[in-house]
Amino acid sequence: MAADEVLLESAVAGMASLRFYGWSVPTVSLGYFQPERMRRADERLARLAYVRRPTGGGALVHHHEVTYALALPANPAWQAKDHGSWLCRMHSIIAGALSSVGVSTGTVSQEHPVRDVLCFHHLTPGDLVLDAAKIVGSAQRRQRGALLQHGAILLATSPHAPELPGIRELTGRRITAAEIIPALEKEFAARTGWALTAVDWTVAEHRRIEELVRIKYGQVAWNQKR
Repeated sequence: MAADEVLLESAVAGMASLRFYGWSVPTVSLGYFQPERMRRADERLARLAYVRRPTGGGALVHHHEVTYALALPANPAWQAKDHGSWLCRMHSIIAGALSSVGVSTGTVSQEHPVRDVLCFHHLTPGDLVLDAAKIVGSAQRRQRGALLQHGAILLATSPHAPELPGIRELTGRRITAAEIIPALEKEFAARTGWALTAVDWTVAEHRRIEELVRIKYGQVAWNQKR
């Protein structure tokens, strides 16, 4: 989460970024506005490591998935209104990438709210589904016009949220991160016309990430903020 906030700070300064990653241990991420007590009220979730995201939405169990973070400057060249919502636009890109590896998805057209702590129980317009089960969802945060968008692609069910099937359970396909990420990069570049250039974190960015972990994301005061 600290790394993704650094991407947002870079977007405020004019640099766009797209990051894909996984999680070393099963982890709950709470949406920015979620009360932390909701996590403790669920016995399975209470046992897991957790962090509060800078973006909104519901809680996610990050386990067998690919997570993405998209950070875009405020400039209309990056967030042109005629291209529509980046939630829907990115989900369309993900749908195209999944289709290229043999997984066809549907798109939610209207909201189906569910009173549950987990985001993937709640269907919102633009979410991607397989057999009515949500497999892709996203959330956003804006800072001085710049955009940070988080999202997750559920590759398989986590034993910590067994009621949520992933692509593996719904299709029988064992899609790996190593398979889907190149497809996502190719689809993203094709649909946006933007070139993707792989870069490492700078020394200054590493220092800022470490600072944010120390003063924010590693602190009880942030993670139990609500």
